[in-house]
Formats: sequence, structure tokens, C-alpha cells
Amino acid sequence: MTAAENVCYTLINVPMDSEPPSEITLKTDLEKGDIKSKTEALKKVIIMILNGEKLPGLLMTIIRFVLPLQDHTIKKLLLVFWEIVPKTTPDGKLLQEMILVCDAYRKDLQHPNEFIRGSTLRFLCKLKEAELLEPLMPAIRACLEHRHSYVRRNAVLAIYTIYRNFEHLIPDAPELIHDFLVNEKDASCKRNAFMMLIHADQERALDYLSTCIDQVQTFGDILQLVIVELIYKVCHANPSERARFIRCIFNLLQSSSPAVKYEAAGTLVTLSSAPTAIKAAAQCYIDLIIKESDNNVKLIVLDRLIELKDHPSHERVLQDLVMDILRVLSTPDLEVRKKTLQLALDLVSSRNVEELVIVLKKEVIKTNNVSEHEDTDKYRQLLVRTLHSCSVRFPDMAANVIPVLMEFLSDSNEAAAADVLEFVREAVQRFDNLRPLIVEKMLEVFHAIKSVKIYRGALWILGEYCSTKDDIQSVMTEVRRSLGEVPIVETELKKESGELKSEEEVSVGPAQKLVTEMGTYVTQSALSSSRPAKKEEDRPPLRGFLMDGDFFVAASLATTLTKIALRYVALVQDKKKQNSFVAEAMLLMASILHLGKSSLPKKPITDDDVDRISLCLKVLSECSPLMNEIFNKECRQSLSHMLSAKLEEEKLSQKKESEKRSVTVQADDPISFMQLTAKNETSSKEDQFQLSLLAAMGTTQRKEAADPLSSKLNKVTQLTGFSDPVYAEAYVHVNQYDIVLDVLVVNQTSDTLQNCTLELATLGDLKLVEKPSPLTLAPHDFANIKANVKVASTENGIIFGNIVYDISGAASDRNCVVLSDIHIDIMDYIQPASCTDTEFRQMWAEFEWENKVTVNTNIIDLNEYLQHILKSTNMKCLTPEKALSGYCGFMAANLYARSIFGEDALANVSIEKPIHLGPDAPVTGHIRIRAKSQGMALSLGDKINLSQKKTNL
Repeated sequence: MTAAENVCYTLINVPMDSEPPSEITLKTDLEKGDIKSKTEALKKVIIMILNGEKLPGLLMTIIRFVLPLQDHTIKKLLLVFWEIVPKTTPDGKLLQEMILVCDAYRKDLQHPNEFIRGSTLRFLCKLKEAELLEPLMPAIRACLEHRHSYVRRNAVLAIYTIYRNFEHLIPDAPELIHDFLVNEKDASCKRNAFMMLIHADQERALDYLSTCIDQVQTFGDILQLVIVELIYKVCHANPSERARFIRCIFNLLQSSSPAVKYEAAGTLVTLSSAPTAIKAAAQCYIDLIIKESDNNVKLIVLDRLIELKDHPSHERVLQDLVMDILRVLSTPDLEVRKKTLQLALDLVSSRNVEELVIVLKKEVIKTNNVSEHEDTDKYRQLLVRTLHSCSVRFPDMAANVIPVLMEFLSDSNEAAAADVLEFVREAVQRFDNLRPLIVEKMLEVFHAIKSVKIYRGALWILGEYCSTKDDIQSVMTEVRRSLGEVPIVETELKKESGELKSEEEVSVGPAQKLVTEMGTYVTQSALSSSRPAKKEEDRPPLRGFLMDGDFFVAASLATTLTKIALRYVALVQDKKKQNSFVAEAMLLMASILHLGKSSLPKKPITDDDVDRISLCLKVLSECSPLMNEIFNKECRQSLSHMLSAKLEEEKLSQKKESEKRSVTVQADDPISFMQLTAKNETSSKEDQFQLSLLAAMGTTQRKEAADPLSSKLNKVTQLTGFSDPVYAEAYVHVNQYDIVLDVLVVNQTSDTLQNCTLELATLGDLKLVEKPSPLTLAPHDFANIKANVKVASTENGIIFGNIVYDISGAASDRNCVVLSDIHIDIMDYIQPASCTDTEFRQMWAEFEWENKVTVNTNIIDLNEYLQHILKSTNMKCLTPEKALSGYCGFMAANLYARSIFGEDALANVSIEKPIHLGPDAPVTGHIRIRAKSQGMALSLGDKINLSQKKTNL
């Protein structure tokens, strides 16, 4: 066992710059110095022994001059010293001097000071020499009856470790501790004693628990936790015991300690799948989430609730608790709210959808009254999306939801308003009966819409779904109101000249004097400061957009006017009215065209928008049946196709999800009878406590893939050549936030290599936790050295270094073997993730780092190339399969992934098949990667470059 793998009890920080003292000066300080210098000398001795020095000459000095001292600091240091000092001769016999040490500790175990007694008992837990412990046994037993709980609880621990390591020294330990437990009053002593009985003699632990099972609620939380663990283990190993203890677990759900409630709920779910048990556990989890202030705790417990939901038989029980789950929305943290809404949405059913919608509507209204917080807008978006999903799944709810949500179309936050608009567009297409209501509400809020993007969407909906004469007239009135006086150019020019005259008359008054940063005086004209503000106030919204140069909204308006004019002509028989309405629509369009060509707007109109408006004017002037058909029917059909494709995709993903969750049992699967299974077979079920311990230690057993190529051997990196004096290879074990390097070092020479040290350095966001300790390698011997490296972000890291050593008996300098670089694969940190198109576009616009990779591959099929890229980068394709199906010679797809550190990575694949080069021509094109950090963008680009070509196995 190497020094690094030994059990470590004490960590000591060592200042690296200090010079190691000589043995003679240490001896002098330990013999003749005062208490302070003896303390310092003892510290130096401990550090030197930890660094591999032997110092046998100081052992007797310490026994003679330091051991008799009564100073508490020295006594504490001595405990560390005796723990690490070699206690045996090279042939394994105990050193004679240790008898004196043993006697000193027997006296300390009878010391009147409880601290010295307790710390000595703790030290005895670490001793591995039975000969040293044997004379101390009577004194240890006596400590069980000491008046102070600190001594008693450490005595229990000492007895437990001695019983575990050397049972012959105290064979009656379980009986002794059981009697001690019955009479003990202190919670920490009872906990330690009970813990010992669980591991040493489970039967006695159960006997004790049976006698006091009704008083369990009155125990301290540390003892309750141990009781939960015992019940779990007993019922896990022997399921027939469940009925005996399930009542006790139910009682512990009412404990005052959150930790006990959490463990009890988790245990109850594994012991029973009865609806009452699941409901009690879920209720307990919800209470914990609401009462605990720490967001991490809330998220962990929410995950447990989500795990419960994923079990088909538990889902129905949780559906009754949806309203309780929604109480968690009172938490201000966005991540907690997001998970809660997702869970509620998964559990919603026709029985509880009405109540859910009422709560969500209240929450939406609340966000309107809250003072602006950065997360309020995002939370409102989440609520809108949840209500959207509810309305699509339960159409009866849409009528209640729409009036509330349509108020938010005039919201200053464009993202939330866009979500509402998307919802309204889907609702107006799906639910015919709601169209009059939606059109009416849309006309009400139309004048208040602030964002041009929302304005365009609202215009489209009004143009598409206004079917009555009155509605069409109302839309025209709203458009006129929003556009202001026409013709626009003439009124704007008049306004300009009119404003200038009035301003000139006003500006006769005194001009305002200002002082600049440099101390000079400047005069500010009243004309220049007040005019723009006045202009902005007077301007209606649509005219404001046009004057800012946003003529895309004008193209949208032209389409809307054309649709309602064509519909009006079909509805009204009076020729005069028809012509009047069409002429008004054409006047508005012509006026906008004139404005676009003038120099008044900030930006001139684009050619595309001119073409669109001109086309609409031509359609209205000719009024052909074909155009009528295209404008009034085909537009709506294309929306209908898009929505049905979207719905189909959602259903498909839900079906996949439910298939994943459903437990499939084959007809010829063996039936397992609990009563007939052997004890060792039942333990094959995963032990939750063991799993959580492994997860905490970061050694979770991952299920190895069946593919032999993905075995551990794939991760072995050769560091030196076979002809080097020292051969080294490393196994790289990636464990979420840290990497363990297990390096095998082989001495290939016939010499003894002393101080053989592995020196490592890192490049990138990697940090070496500790330096590996030096080794001595015999001729042709080998050893394993472990090194831990912390990872801070997702980018390609490189570990490089060398092995240095001295050859025994040689006078030359230190020898050095340079190691090959170890490249850390970014793929271990990237996981596929999904986001909406809007979020993707927003991130694409925000992220500043872009890496453009040219496609250079031997794959000849577009779809095959995309699948190859997805597989080699761990990214998820956001573009739906329907959009990628079919063959047209080119393909564009959006990919998305998220790292375990929460970093986003976006990619856009634009590839084509050059047909003119023949059927066997490889795919060409580009992949653009965007990320927030430079490292992520570059690393992902390198990964794609390395894995583009398909290798033939």
C-alpha cells in the first residue's frame, strides 16, 4: 500500500519555504528548551517524519523530556506524533520504548481532565498494534462510566474500533455497549453506541429499538438518523421485517429535523409503494422545499419528487398534490420555479387543470405588480409557456387564460410578449369558438403595443382572422389611428416647418449656460434640447416605427390591408363602399412608399419591402380570384401545417418519454418470490446508503458500455517509450469536477532508483491538487502513483511533466525522463441539452466567440455526416426531423449542448452535396460554433476537426 493510499486522519499544512532543521538542534530544543521551543521542535519533527525522514534517535529524547509534560498543546501534538512514528523494528516486532508510551497513555486515560481523556481515546481508535492496546483495556472500559459525555462517547468509539480490528481484546463489546445504551441519557453517546451495535451486532440493535420504538420521536436528530439507516438496512436485507418498522418511519416524518425527515421519506418510498406511503413521503418533501431556505436543498428535494413522478404507479398519487407543489412558487429563485412548473405540468390532468390555471393566472398578475427584478421577466415567460401548454392540452381552459395573457402584449419585455403572441396565434387557429373573443381583445390592446416585432405579429393575426364587416372596419380605424394623418410626408414636412416657427419665437428668451468637464462655457440652445422630445410625444406608434426606418412592419401592414380589403369586397355588396375601402387601403400603402423614398426616415426603405407593398397595391387594383385565394386561404393553411407538425413532434417526444418510463417485462422473465430468495441474492438490489456514500466520494460506479472498445483500456495513455530507463503509463479517470491520474511507473534498470518523483504541470483550466510523494523503486520493480487534478471549466486541458530520480550509489546529477502530454477530452464534460428556437437565437446573438470550421470529410451522405457530428460532439440536434427529411442537396441544422459547469455551446451546420462532382463526392460546407468563452469555442472546433473523417474499423 503506498503512502498516498494509507488511511489519513490528520491533514497538516507545511510551509514549503522553511529550511529542514538538523537532528542535533531538534534534540537540544526538545531536551533543554522551554515549553514554546519544545512545541515548535515537536511540530518540525512531525513534519519531517511525514516527509519520509526516520529520526530514530529522537524517540527516547521525546519519551524522557516531552512525554511527562502536562501542557495541553504538547499532549495534542504527541498524539499526532505517536500516530505517525514507526512503532516496529524492520522485522515487524514492537519497539521496546513503546511500553513506556503505553504506560503514559494509561495514566492519561485516568487523568482528571476530560479533554485529555477524550482526545487520548480518540487517538486509540487509530492504533493498529494489539500489543499496545491490551494493557489499556481496563482503563478504556472504566471511561464508559465517566461523568462527562465527551469521554463516554469517545470511549464507545474506541471500543468499537478495537472490537472491529481485534475482537479478542474485548469479546463482550456488544453486550457491554447494549447495557451502556439502555442506561445512557446523552444523545451523542446514544448515537455512537447505537451505531456500533448496528455494525457489530444488528440483533441487539433491533432489540433495543423494539423496546423504545414508541419514544423514537423524542430522541435527538443524530440518533434518529441512525435509526432510519438501521431500519432501511434491516428491511433491505429481510423484507419480512417491513411491517414491524414502517410505523416508526411514518412517525419520523414528523421529526423536527429536516435531515431526518428527508432520510425517512426516502426510506419510506423504498420500503412501501402503497399510495398512503407515497403521499406521506411526497408531502414531507414538499414541506421541506417550502421551509428550507437554501436553494440547493430545494433543488435536491425537487429532484427526489421528480424521481417519484417518473414511477408510473406513483404518478397518480402525486397528481393529487399538484396544488401543494405549486406552493413552492413562492421561492424567488428562478431555477427552483422552473423545475416546479415543469413538474406541475407533467402531473396536470383533467381533474386538477382548472385549479392549476387559476394559480398560474394569479402568479402572472403578481409579476405585473412586482417592482422590476431581473428574474421577473423570465418568470413571467415561464408562466406564459406553462399556461400555453395547459391550454393546448386542455382546450376548455383557453377561454379563461387568453384575456389575462393578452394584457401582456403591451409589455415592455419583448420576450414575454412574443411568447404570449405565439400562444394567441396558436389559440386563434385551433379554437374557432374563441376567435371573436381574441380579435376583440387584440383590438383593445393594439394601440398600446410597444415592440415592433409584436406589432407585426398582431397585425398578421388581425388581418387573418377578422371575418365580420364591423371587425374589418375596427381594424382599419386602429391602423389609421396608429399611422396618424395621411399623406405622411406632407404632414411631417408641415409639422417640421410649423415646429421650427414656434421654436424660433420661443428661443428669443435667454439661452442656458453650461460648464463642460474642461471648465469652458458652452451655450445650449432651447431649440435643440426640446424639439426631439416633443416630436416623439406627438407621434403615433406605427408612424414612430416608420420614421425610425423599420419598413418591415410596413410590408406586414400592406399584407394585412390587402387581406381585409379583399374580404370586405366579398362581404359588402355596395360598389361605392367597396371602392372607398380599397382606395383608403391603397392610399395608406402609397403614402408609406412615398415616405420610404423621402429623406425623412432615419433609414430608407429596402427594395424587398418596396416590392412587397407594390405587389399588394397591384393585387388590390386588379382583385383577381387567384390572388384572393392565395391571400385569404393559403396563408392560414401554411400556419395550420406548421402547428400540426409541431404538435406531432411534441406527441412523438412524449411517446418516447413514456416508453422510456414504462417498465417492460418479458413473458419468459423469471418470477422472483421474496420468501424463496437467498439472503445474498436480495442484497443485489442497490443499497441507497452505499450509493449516496459513493456519490459523495465521487466514485460512482458507472455502468460500462457493452462495447469492448469503450473499456478502461481506451483511457490508458503511454507516457514514455519502452526503451526508457523508467516506463510510465497513465489511466485517466474523469470524475465530473476532478480527474484522477493513476500512473504506473516501472523501473526497467538493474539499479535502485531513489527519490523517484512524478513532476506534473498543467495547461488550461486545470489545477494540480497536490504533488505526488517520492518513491524508492527496487531493480525491475513497479509502483502506482495517483495524482488529482481539479477542473474549472470546459476547455481542452493538457497535463505534461517528467519523472526525476537518483540512482543509488551514483555520483551524477538527478536523472530526468520527459513524459508525453496527456490531453483531457472535452467530451467528458459536454452533455446534450435542448432549448427553444427563440432562446437559441438570443444566445447566438449574445455570444461573442465564434469558431468557423470548414467541413473536410470522406462521408458522402448529408444525414450520415450530421449523425457522425452529433455522436462525436455529444450535441443535440434542435432542428426537427421533418425539416431534415427528404433530399435536396443541402442541409442546415442547429445543434446545442451544455457543459456540467453550466456553459452553453451552440453550433450551426450548413452542408451541401456538390452534385456536379458526381455521386461519390464528399460533403462540403461549414460548421459555425458559438460560445460565451473562447476556450469552449476553440475546444469544440478542435474536436470537430479531429473527428470529421469517418474511420473504417
